[in-house]
Amino acid sequence: MKKLLYTTLGVVGAVTFAACDDFLETNSPSVVDADFVFSNTTTARAALEGGYEAWRSTANSYVFGAGLFYAADIAGSDIERHPEAYANQKARHIPESFYSNGTLTSTYDIDSYSSNDNSGAYVKLFDVIGKANAVIQGIEESASGKEAIAAGTQSKIGQMYGEAIALRATAYRELIKYYGDVPFATVFGEATGGLAPRDSIYDCILADLIKVEPMMYPVGKIPGVAATAKNYFSQTYVDGLIGRIALEAAGYQTRRSDITYRDGKGNEVQFEKLGQANANADNAFYARRSDYKDLYEMAKTYFKNAIDHAGSAKFYTVDPRATSKAGQVFGNPFQYFFQQMMEDDAAYADESIYEYPMQYNVSSDERTYSSGRPGKGGTKDAYPCKCYGQARINPAYYYGIFDPNDMRRDVTVAVTGTTEGTEVILPFTPGSQSNGGGLGLNKWDDNRMTKPNTIAQRKSGINGPYMRMAEIYLGYAEACAVTGDDATAKEYLKKIRERSFPAGLAKTDQFITDCGSLFNAIIEERGFEYAGEGDRRFTLIRTGRIAWAIKRIKDLTTAMMDGLQADGYYQFDNDNIISNTIYTKAVDAKSEKGYRLTTQCTDTTDPITYPGWRGVNDDWSLFGWTGTTTTTNLAIQGLFAPVADATALTNDGYKAVAWGSDLLTNRTEYETNLFPEYDYVSAPVYLWPICPNAVATGGFHNGYGFKDE
Repeated sequence: MKKLLYTTLGVVGAVTFAACDDFLETNSPSVVDADFVFSNTTTARAALEGGYEAWRSTANSYVFGAGLFYAADIAGSDIERHPEAYANQKARHIPESFYSNGTLTSTYDIDSYSSNDNSGAYVKLFDVIGKANAVIQGIEESASGKEAIAAGTQSKIGQMYGEAIALRATAYRELIKYYGDVPFATVFGEATGGLAPRDSIYDCILADLIKVEPMMYPVGKIPGVAATAKNYFSQTYVDGLIGRIALEAAGYQTRRSDITYRDGKGNEVQFEKLGQANANADNAFYARRSDYKDLYEMAKTYFKNAIDHAGSAKFYTVDPRATSKAGQVFGNPFQYFFQQMMEDDAAYADESIYEYPMQYNVSSDERTYSSGRPGKGGTKDAYPCKCYGQARINPAYYYGIFDPNDMRRDVTVAVTGTTEGTEVILPFTPGSQSNGGGLGLNKWDDNRMTKPNTIAQRKSGINGPYMRMAEIYLGYAEACAVTGDDATAKEYLKKIRERSFPAGLAKTDQFITDCGSLFNAIIEERGFEYAGEGDRRFTLIRTGRIAWAIKRIKDLTTAMMDGLQADGYYQFDNDNIISNTIYTKAVDAKSEKGYRLTTQCTDTTDPITYPGWRGVNDDWSLFGWTGTTTTTNLAIQGLFAPVADATALTNDGYKAVAWGSDLLTNRTEYETNLFPEYDYVSAPVYLWPICPNAVATGGFHNGYGFKDE
């Protein structure tokens, strides 16, 4: 959360398309008065702020917070799913489900969801690139910029030059992730059409980032920027971005059959293919570069640099919070990151390297609305306001794959939502808010905010958590595993895993054995760390594990459904049991426990505090609630084991609630519509069509079977 919103300086013109290396290079005359704008750091910073503001609004409204991310990333993996019925949200569910193995790309309406006209993600990201190019070119043509670049060491102008390079690279990373091969724009004021191979773009932006990395300062040490601020790109961020992009460039991706793929020097790229070409999608193929290990070596180097240049970014292995005066127990360093994001509007989480800033009661913010604990409330003046809850969790993953001892489970997955100051069970019936949709994302919750916004929905002010130390550790572990440094890979896997388990229960060696390899274990661990946040989908795609993961969750879902149908319950390998019926009772937690908002559960037999991280705000009346209900919390029985004596519970005031039986009633949504028609061998079509205007003016056409208009 941050009260500062970026200002703009009118130094930007048309989006341009040209590549950075010799085989695509063009020259351009100067179009900005570089020495005027970049003669001092104040005007240079002002020019750069326009690019930051373009990125902030694009990231939230079109990419990371909402937009394409909202439609597929946070709802389309083995962990995450959609809340509403497939037939009601086809514009989202069709791309989420790989266009039914590519059979629906030719009929998919380009404008049905992604606003692919002049206001969609594609155009907005190129707007960011245009602003970045103006700053980059201005610095390169100014006397002070030339001096800083020639020196190649830390300086104020060098820092801002690096920020502009990082801004452009960040936008290209998102473009490639969502669209594949796109035009490459590096020259301000000069336009050209055509698609550049993604490998050449990757190589060029990586080379640019490597060049500017020594010129920059770690997070918390940027000259002229508050030490606590994490809304600017730092050396730490650039190190992490190099690692992130290198992993993606090294990974499996679905590619067009009508493009000759070349690297940054113009050499034709050789591939290692996986599975078979997708005949439904213009024979698109799924492959990784044959030189992928070189890119993993690059990732290894720069993830380690990010660890060494951590600056003010921290990685907690122990929760710094003490037990509250009311007796609430914390002891969960993983949850602490998310709690910090819900604190003061001008604060940043300690573990963050970069957050794009959102402003309380001003910015249209997707946390908690779509990426938070579901809640039924009005669009304004509610406690809390409406939380739609787009990010939902597959029940088979929650019950059968998440280790019951993993303290991330309850932080990640909400079994209850809220309705006007009270706690309610989240039913498995298709729907939204706390009316339906199934298990929700629990990492952000209005009830836990220091100052929850009861004035209006989508105005929480919670920042976008774009890069944090956990990703650096996991990326470093992955790169070490691929390049043969198993000892270091295991060391960093353990750092992530063991902070989230009680002492002695992480069982890392057994986990690696169960996963089949150290590499597989690292990718699985990343799933637990980032569950519900939209990281899982592309991680599985780039690592070639998407078909395996889809088959596992589909098979596990079928087994669960069959068990519920036959026996009224199903027991998973981790001993969790899901039953057709659970029992709940409204209770006065304030009277019984001393608080309403529960934290880390220390007694799994306590139906009020287990599972943990639920309940409601301790005192909504402080924010204007006039309700008189005191029985605000739910006691839950039978969530992980069958109830032994239902009559006794009923006599004690508990009510029977449909649970697994609701899954059976909606079996089509949870099983049949879980990646329908995917055949496990064809290249997955996860990309989006490029907007008609760009196709028409750029002189290219959509691939993968998509229409051009």
